[in-house]
Amino acid sequence: MHGVFDIVGPIMIGPSSSHTAGACRLGLMSRVILGSQPTTATIELVGSFAATYRGHGTDKAIIAGLLGMSPEDERLPHSFDIAKDVGLNFSFVPLRKSGVHPNTAIIRLTDSTGHTIRVEGASIGGGNIMLTELNGFRLELSGALPSIIVAHLDRPGVIANTTRLIAEAGVNIASMRDLREKRGQTALIVIETDDELPPVYVDKISSSRHVLTTFTVPKL
Repeated sequence: MHGVFDIVGPIMIGPSSSHTAGACRLGLMSRVILGSQPTTATIELVGSFAATYRGHGTDKAIIAGLLGMSPEDERLPHSFDIAKDVGLNFSFVPLRKSGVHPNTAIIRLTDSTGHTIRVEGASIGGGNIMLTELNGFRLELSGALPSIIVAHLDRPGVIANTTRLIAEAGVNIASMRDLREKRGQTALIVIETDDELPPVYVDKISSSRHVLTTFTVPKL
């Protein structure tokens, strides 16, 4: 069964749902995870993104997302000028990389405090996206549901405490994955929820023992 979105595609500014709407959402999700306005952005583009990003407006769409715009924002075609006005310096680098979706972008962001993130994701069609990597951790995050991402030391009790606090907030967990590269080192909990977690509970999770940092991603 198909929904209206599947039939007519997203409301957007630009010629292509994959190259414009999806690209904008990749930029927007990256900004949301950073948690602030980036001052520097380096965007590596792979496959068809790299081949056609100027003609299809992929570059302007990603920058629009980094500025907090949605795909339907009428300012999207002017994102370069707006970025200059707010002090966002950016560059695009075509990249050859095998084994990834042809509409892949690797986005490195830094804000005014020096906080840096690296996000890799793809525009998978119809304006939909899939975040596939965050700061070296492999994951799958679409933005279809609100999410909280918890970076923590791999210690007993962290997952139990996090899920306890979410339950205490009265929020239902839709999916959860715990990712780690090596036992006892840094790990990542990725939790999608039916509703957004109240900020007070995000703060409680952030201040919990062994938690390094948290990222919240609203439904996009």
